[in-house]
Amino acid sequence: MIGGPDGRGDWGMCDPNEPKNRRSRASIVIEHNGKRLLVDTSPDLRSQLLACAVPGIDAICYTHAHADHITGLDDVRILNRIARRPLEAFCTATTMEELQERFGYAFRPWEGGNFYRPTLLPRVVSPGERVSMADMDVVVFEQDHGFSRTLGLRIGPFAYSTDVIRLDETAFAVLEGVHTWLVDCFQRPPHRTHANLEQVLEWVKHLRPVRTVLVHMGTDLDWAWLLNHLPAGIEPAFDGMVLHFDDA
Repeated sequence: MIGGPDGRGDWGMCDPNEPKNRRSRASIVIEHNGKRLLVDTSPDLRSQLLACAVPGIDAICYTHAHADHITGLDDVRILNRIARRPLEAFCTATTMEELQERFGYAFRPWEGGNFYRPTLLPRVVSPGERVSMADMDVVVFEQDHGFSRTLGLRIGPFAYSTDVIRLDETAFAVLEGVHTWLVDCFQRPPHRTHANLEQVLEWVKHLRPVRTVLVHMGTDLDWAWLLNHLPAGIEPAFDGMVLHFDDA
């Protein structure tokens, strides 16, 4: 985090000499059959796409409208240029309202020519829907983020649950049988809006995914400490991590 005794960062319990503790804000890309779905446009989006060698994006899904998940939106204009078209943006009505209030220019109709601004096509979805995003069959479900709601995603054997503190029975039903689950785990002690480590371990006992990957970790969770203390089948994510899974 910004700060620290020398101004070079507050690392908390994390070892600053461990490269895998250098975490940018939460965005992921899901690729299937040559199509790519970007989930959230973090403030670090430009450097993330370059570091991970992502050549282009076909559609975007927004989990919610918190700043650490949306404020890289202006970099979408280059993604528009690569795709040579506006990009569909999928999210709930509440998130869409906030996006259009903050980035209204991104939702104005495209009039052709070069993309001098990001250009998004609004696609409102509701929890429980099955939606085609970048030609992928996506089931979206609601998650409790404390003072707000977020969208979780299930695509075949894979699911993504960022920014969540509680999951209801409907969410657990969507997640049933998941093979690979990326799930929010902010710290060890309880938190008001994010899942903590003990809570995630309980969810894993309930769902029994084959592989669980912890994301959205804070400065309380050192990568090496997690690697040495987590049960089998659970691991910490790191920037640039690539996961492979089969269709199901």
